[in-house]
Formats: sequence, structure tokens, C-alpha cells
Amino acid sequence: MLPGRLMIRLLNRIALAGFTIAAASSCTSEPKVSAPEPACFSGETPPDLALMTSLPIYWPANFFFDGLDGEIAEPPWQRLIIEECHTLIPLDTLSKDSAGTDPLLGHERLAVIQPRGLSPADNVALDEWVRGGGQLLLVLDPMLVGEYDSPLGDPARPVEAALIPPVVARWGLQVSFDENQSPDLQTEIIGEGLVPLMQTGTISRVDPSDETCGVIANGAAASCQIGEGRVTLLADATVFEADVEARENGYHPLLNLLKYSF
Repeated sequence: MLPGRLMIRLLNRIALAGFTIAAASSCTSEPKVSAPEPACFSGETPPDLALMTSLPIYWPANFFFDGLDGEIAEPPWQRLIIEECHTLIPLDTLSKDSAGTDPLLGHERLAVIQPRGLSPADNVALDEWVRGGGQLLLVLDPMLVGEYDSPLGDPARPVEAALIPPVVARWGLQVSFDENQSPDLQTEIIGEGLVPLMQTGTISRVDPSDETCGVIANGAAASCQIGEGRVTLLADATVFEADVEARENGYHPLLNLLKYSF
């Protein structure tokens, strides 16, 4: 018998293979007409989206080894999809360096996807940036479902279980995880479309009477107005791990999430 974790991942691959069919048939049984590619910002230059992540979203998973044979590595599918509507700007940190350079200066949109861990200075900088008007998509997955070639201990390997930074509690939220939940693919509506979810965390308000944040998608996500800014918290990274062909209203599920967040 396969170990429990490997069995879950096998089931996940089977479920992800069926997401295209499920998403395509969720709204109507009538014949489909291919949707045009989205003109996200017609006539405009796509806005910048700063990105901090441990996932192979901007660079390929084996970026530092690809190209040694003279071939140029293809950009990850996530980057190609996101850059239909945004210009990605990769960041390594959120706080000022020793020279006083602020990596968040000039950015209005930021996606922090399964980060390697936020330092105390990063937490403070992120909170101040949001309260000053920044728009943040924060994705913290308690258990990734994707499979990665990098061995355990490799600095290039994505963080499999996200650490919940203290700033989340400062915004009035907490994230829990049920290890005994079903490993099956789930879909929830976030914004204008379906988002695939697997082995998701559950978001709740620390103070149930605090209406700063609204919990959505059966607890998988939350939307908060923090000062002058806005935070979208998602306790699942499946949409960044599993490529699907189905699009709703011309948008890939990943773009639907970004459209909702920004």
C-alpha cells in the first residue's frame, strides 16, 4: 500500500485531471463557444504585480540548471497566464535593506504566495504597506499538493507547509488545518469564477464580532479592508500548482482570483 501522503497526491493528480470537465460543465449544458482571450487592460499597459513566493511561478523549478546545455528554459505556465493581465516584478524581501531601499516603494499590488517565511521586519513592512493603501493577495497553504523534483532540504524546493505570519492575527484572522479532511478536489466561487482547492486550510476571525474581514469560499478565503488597503487571504495554493484548460468568461481560474484580489 502506498504511504498516506503519496496516496493523497495520486488521488490529487486524478482529481486535477477532471477539473477541466467539472469547470466547463458547471454553468450550463449547452454547447460551448470558445471564449476569447481576456483583454484585461484594453489599451493600457498591464499594471505591475510584485511577487514574493517559494513556488516556481516566475522562474522555472530548475532555473539554475536549465540552460547549461544551451537551451533556454520555458517560463512557467503560471507566469505566462498571470502576465496576460499583469507585469510581474519578483521580490526577495518586503523590508528595507541595509541601504534603506524599500522593495515595496511604488508598488500598489503585491502577491505573496507560499513564502519561505516572513521576518519580523517583513511583517511590519507588510502591515504598514497595506494600511497605506496597498492591495495584497496572501496565499498560505497548510499542505501543498503538487509534486516537485527538488529534494527535501533543497533551498529551491517550495515550502510544503506555510508558516502563518503574525501579521495575519494582527488583521484579525487565524488559519487552522484539518489533516483528516477529504483529499478530493473541491471548487469554490471566488469573485466571478471557480477556484480549485485541495487540502485547504480554514480561515476564521479571531473575534467573531469583528467585521474588518469577511470569510468566503466556505472558509478557504477571506477579504479584509485594512486601513486604506485591502487583503485577500487564501489558505490553499492549488490554483498556482495545477494548470487547467477551462476558462470562465475568458479567464483562467488563476486570473479570476487575481481579478477578485486586485
